[in-house]
Amino acid sequence: MFKKILVANRGEIALRVVRACQEMGIRTVAVYSEADARSLHVRYADEHVCIGPADGALSYRNIPGVLSAAEVTGADAIHPGYGFLAENAHFAEVCESIGITFIGPASDHIALLGDKSKAREIMLKQGIPVLPGSDGEIRHLDHAIAVAEKLGYPVIVKASAGGGGRGMRVVGLEADLGKAILAAQVEARTMFDHDGVYIEKYVLDPRHVEIQVLADERGHAIHLGERDCSIQRRHQKLVEESPSPAVDHSLRLEMGKVALKVVKTVNYRNAGTVEFLVDHNRNFYFMEVNPRIQVEHPVTEMVTGVDLIKEQIRVAAGLPLRFRQKDVRLNGHSIQCRINAECSETFAPSPGMVTRFHVPGGPGIRVDTALEATGHVHHQYDSLIAKLIAHGQDRDEAIARALRALDELAIEGVKTTIPLHRLILRDPDFQKGRVSTGFLDRFLASRME
Repeated sequence: MFKKILVANRGEIALRVVRACQEMGIRTVAVYSEADARSLHVRYADEHVCIGPADGALSYRNIPGVLSAAEVTGADAIHPGYGFLAENAHFAEVCESIGITFIGPASDHIALLGDKSKAREIMLKQGIPVLPGSDGEIRHLDHAIAVAEKLGYPVIVKASAGGGGRGMRVVGLEADLGKAILAAQVEARTMFDHDGVYIEKYVLDPRHVEIQVLADERGHAIHLGERDCSIQRRHQKLVEESPSPAVDHSLRLEMGKVALKVVKTVNYRNAGTVEFLVDHNRNFYFMEVNPRIQVEHPVTEMVTGVDLIKEQIRVAAGLPLRFRQKDVRLNGHSIQCRINAECSETFAPSPGMVTRFHVPGGPGIRVDTALEATGHVHHQYDSLIAKLIAHGQDRDEAIARALRALDELAIEGVKTTIPLHRLILRDPDFQKGRVSTGFLDRFLASRME
């Protein structure tokens, strides 16, 4: 087992990794920017190293700075969390070359799965259900027009190196295709240093359902059920739950079987998520693999009792999975609300000083946050303040507990999405499980009428 792990991240996920390491008896190193000098992950880690100014490109994405901190402190492994360097194949490759364990999949897996277009082609050859789309990346506008005409509008333009909902544009008319491709390319180049895009048929009002997987170095893999992440704004998830209200036992078995086939097709290792779209006829289509821990992992932990961070660390250390598929049980229901520093009506960012922060408690409530009674929400970073997770014996109880906790949660000094979450969870369609990726647009439109 590792003696010391450097956590190459910030905020709630960095604190989450530090806590898991503490429980496993592993020393930790926190890296931080000048803006995060007083952060909780810095305070609770055994050691800490400043790696640059507030700008993430000069600190948390600064590969030489992160590796220097690992070398100076004698860390034998690095956990990247999510975001920043978590899906950077070059970073993982450098770690491998200098003998530091990257807690995640191998660099070649990250590179392969990071190219959504190539991953899609591989799955198609393996008979895995994939949405109709372009054969590789779009080469020029005439190529895009021909593909879109064959597929039929609407279509969606996607960045090959995309993730987190970035580099995507839905197109309903040929006249808008060129502009959408250019916009997706610009965003992809900025976010991922690669402007390649491809086109898929756009499914109207599907569900976004993902399967959590774990695979060890000995080739054994399991899945831990599904998460429904359909409530999104511009492909950014707001509410997640497990299990999905639209997935029954037979569909879960089928989707889990396909997810494990995806894992074995690319010889994947460590924790990952296989993402699908599910249409009204319960047909499901492979979208991508996220080769990292995800923001919404707590809902899976709440219903399975499996600590995914600890399992990531164990697998990276070469230990076998402690579970077999027959051991995985989904107990009750869990819902997560992402509490962001944003205006709940316009979604405009609201960075600044939090002057009061009261965390709810009681049965079935978990709050993942790196904020204390007060603290600063920096404009340089993601606006996530906290993840509020509720667990109940069934979905109704999980909703009731989440609403009770949202009423107890108090954040002052910045605007937050708490009011929006209250409205969503009280919506009759949400309470009956009638949600899709188009839910939020319809919900917001109805609020303005």
